[in-house]
Amino acid sequence: MKSQNSLISTGKKWFANRKWKVKSFQLEVWNLIFQKKEGLLNAPTGSGKTLALFTPILLSELQRFEVKNLKKKHGICALWITPLRSLAKEIADSTEKFAVENDINLKVEIRNGDTKPAARKKQLTHPPFMLVITPESLHLMLTYKDSDQIFKDLKYIVVDEWHELIGTKRGVQTELAIAALKILSPEILTWGISATIGNLPLATNILLFKNEDAQIIRDLTPKKIIVKTVLPEDFSVFSWAGHLGNRLLPQVLEVINSHKSTLLFTNTRSQSEIWYKLLLEADPNLSGIMALHHGSLSRELRVWVENALKDGKLKAVVCTSSLDLGVDFPEVDCVVQIGGAKGVARFLQRAGRSGHKPGGISEIYFVPTHALEIIEGAALKDAIEKNDIEDRIPKVLSYDVLVQFVTTLALTERYSSSEILKIARNTHAFQDLTNGEWNWILNFLIHGSQSLQQYNEYKKIEIDENGKLKPHNKRIAMWHRMNIGTIVSDDMMPVKYVSGGLIGHVEEWFISKLKKGDNFHFAGRLLELVRIHQMEVQVKLSKGKKGLVPGWLGGRLPFSAQLGEHIRNQISAEKSEFREEQEFLQTLFDKQNERSIVPKEDELLMEYTKTREGYHLFCYPFEGRFVNEALAGLLAYRLSLLFPISFSMAFNDYGFEILSPTEINPEVILDNNLFTAQDLIQDITASLNATEMAKRKFRDIAVIAGLVYQGLYGVNKKQKQLQASTQLLFDVFKEYEPNNLLYRQSYTETFEEALEEERLRNALDKIQKNKITIIYCKSPSPFAFPILADRLRASMSSEKLEDRLERMIKIFDK
Repeated sequence: MKSQNSLISTGKKWFANRKWKVKSFQLEVWNLIFQKKEGLLNAPTGSGKTLALFTPILLSELQRFEVKNLKKKHGICALWITPLRSLAKEIADSTEKFAVENDINLKVEIRNGDTKPAARKKQLTHPPFMLVITPESLHLMLTYKDSDQIFKDLKYIVVDEWHELIGTKRGVQTELAIAALKILSPEILTWGISATIGNLPLATNILLFKNEDAQIIRDLTPKKIIVKTVLPEDFSVFSWAGHLGNRLLPQVLEVINSHKSTLLFTNTRSQSEIWYKLLLEADPNLSGIMALHHGSLSRELRVWVENALKDGKLKAVVCTSSLDLGVDFPEVDCVVQIGGAKGVARFLQRAGRSGHKPGGISEIYFVPTHALEIIEGAALKDAIEKNDIEDRIPKVLSYDVLVQFVTTLALTERYSSSEILKIARNTHAFQDLTNGEWNWILNFLIHGSQSLQQYNEYKKIEIDENGKLKPHNKRIAMWHRMNIGTIVSDDMMPVKYVSGGLIGHVEEWFISKLKKGDNFHFAGRLLELVRIHQMEVQVKLSKGKKGLVPGWLGGRLPFSAQLGEHIRNQISAEKSEFREEQEFLQTLFDKQNERSIVPKEDELLMEYTKTREGYHLFCYPFEGRFVNEALAGLLAYRLSLLFPISFSMAFNDYGFEILSPTEINPEVILDNNLFTAQDLIQDITASLNATEMAKRKFRDIAVIAGLVYQGLYGVNKKQKQLQASTQLLFDVFKEYEPNNLLYRQSYTETFEEALEEERLRNALDKIQKNKITIIYCKSPSPFAFPILADRLRASMSSEKLEDRLERMIKIFDK
């Protein structure tokens, strides 16, 4: 048995062979793993986190056996859990390359939805040393009857990008899988990897539940990040209000051309399509050296782009969050962020795509999409300097995930209900699961719950004569395996050339608007719709010049609470503390002060003005679009209780607008304390129709819990069919079984996620403590203009919007 010092010496020699030096944080991790300790590694992107864990795992195991007999003598030794398929390939390639370069004969393989059936089968008979796997594929392996044998030699679990899993149901899946594997092999060591996260102790406790000796290792080497805000050459306080930022196209082109390789991040897939088109039109020389990358493109296209980036063949790639995580592109020396990244952690994550190597410098350019958004550049710089990164809030008591997990283990026919309960309670997510809730889940799976007992299709499992759970029938087992996961698919249609070849997927609601011969931009090409055949969109390259851009639902997320705080701080900063962004916005602030005021950090500004549209009440809490939407609905509802009045509403991350055809006295809001948190749930439910929102949440819950299936053998149900089926179940539970845990969960998730209840309450508490100032304006202020533009965008085409905005600018700028 080699000593710890001997192992470390070997590791240092391996690194020296590649002209690397072992970093202090890597050495800390090595020592802890040799001592059989568990922990969480927090280090910047590109600092060498993967090798910090792969190297000691490899060193620890190679001393125990002959490498040439590894495949025959041992099963899977290590699992590397990763949230993204593209990241899986990166990890597998880099770890196996390291092994080959050090003359070590072992296999690192991938297992996810893209893995061929033959390869999956071979992994079971000839297991690799390490399997890089997604949470969904791991749960699928747990359904196998011989899963105890498959994982009997498992000694290490590494969870990569742990910050991306916390706060999601995939994170809950991961917690449950680790708890189950530790029953099969109690000596497993678990480690997490995270680049950007605020609440490290909590994140560690979630991953390594009840391990009081869990270690947190941080790379304290400062990562140099250069943040630059791209500013327009000319500026009007009411100009270029919009979500694209295309007025700054010349400056973005200059950034791209002055760097070796650039990633240009957008927040939505449609925005990436538009920017790709705009850049090519502005500079045709980018043709062939610029590419497009987002989640709706085919896997083949995405892999080609990733490989071309690694090989240094691309000058620029326009992308979305599809390239956010851990993929290593050494050639990339610059990142451009179009519009607000919505959070400090996400901005840092994207910045880390440049200079992605030890000691590398990350350079990121922030491109604001409207005048007021310039202040976000200053806010991001402030947050990064203070290392104020968002906490990740974990999910607890996701009953739908637990229902799915119980069925998963029942397929093995090895577990009793008490054994599964023990596994569940050994996770952060279900540590507080009550006996009553557990009994309800068992009853739901065995009998179909109180209101569904007469329907056999809802009976998933049964108990055999030995007290073990098993599937009700083979059909249930087949359906379950084909629908494992917590990501509920959108209603997507494949886009293919008439001659064959998959290009990607677009949502059905967009295609339904097109007719034969219509053109649309997709995958960086102008395509003509030929026909829709057997739920496939068949196209050919168009010779036209114009076309529609696909839209994808759900692309507009709110900025984080931390970023909101920093934005408020920067807006109310003293002139002596101004950064370049505030200096540039001085004209805007002067115009704002001329018509209204620039609110202080502890002040809520409300503006009241009249236009030809009616009476406008603007409010600026700076709490993110979800909270601002909820506040607008809450305020409008409470006003309507005082006197009969009709409203329309608009909102963005900064504030909201309530527009009425009849006059409103804003003093009524203060006199009646309408910003109170009292009766919040009751009033929000009435104002925003929380029941309808809960129905949409219930669709996903029903799919995850197996109440409905998305489809079999690649034939997915239409979203309308799913929605109809789940709405019927929702109504049944509402009337006959209101204590149904899945029905209750739909409301819990609505308030926690869609309405951000905790953040909403905090906002109301803050308003109660702050000064409220009402300003009566002759015309809308600069702060109001982006909200007006958002409302207009939702109600008219882009051509009409441009004309309307120009007319508004001429009127407001007088």
